[in-house]
Amino acid sequence: MTSPRFRGEAGERLEQAAGGRGRVVVADDDVFVREGVSSLLQRSGFEVVGQACDAAQLLDLVGEHRPDLAVIDIRMPPTHRTEGLVAAHQIRAEFSDIGILLLSAHVEVKDAVELLASCDRVGYLLKSRVTDVNEFIDALDRIRKGGSVVDPSLVKELLGARRRNDPLAALSEREREVLALIAEGRSNSGIARALWVTETTVQKHVQHILTKLRLPPSSDDHRRVLAVLAWLRAR
Repeated sequence: MTSPRFRGEAGERLEQAAGGRGRVVVADDDVFVREGVSSLLQRSGFEVVGQACDAAQLLDLVGEHRPDLAVIDIRMPPTHRTEGLVAAHQIRAEFSDIGILLLSAHVEVKDAVELLASCDRVGYLLKSRVTDVNEFIDALDRIRKGGSVVDPSLVKELLGARRRNDPLAALSEREREVLALIAEGRSNSGIARALWVTETTVQKHVQHILTKLRLPPSSDDHRRVLAVLAWLRAR
């Protein structure tokens, strides 16, 4: 496992970042990854209040500091299987206001879905995303503000699966593409740029998706997230 790499231009900009983005605990058994992520967060305006090398230490730090966010490696000692994920579930059960970002070296669909289905303040990213500073920090900001973030690789695998009673069966291929981009956290304008269509066209696709997934109009800003997570729950 390699430590995060910071590119020059982004690094210079981050050095100038001010504090106030939130308090964070970082948990990873690899000291280079742990230190690298912590350094990146501190330079980006976050306050790292603790670092953990295993799940037990993570839970102790969360209980002591009550951070705004916990960045957690799914696989940690002693078995290096799902200790981090189990700890994340415990954190969510005891401290529902703490945002959780799961990191993994591999796409682990089955293990991640249940926590992602909780909708609020949760994310899942491959560790390779950490090397993209802007994307990683943006994901943490969205989680801290109450949103959800799903790695594009996980979305691709989920959207490609075939099963009975698929709630996405009614969606067209283009609507599936739009839904995948929604899951990545893209705005309508961002989706329009990615698909080379107008923003008005994207708005129509989004409305069709919400209608087909039986998510009626409301004042809730999270309907776009629910459109993705309704399908995740079906797994």
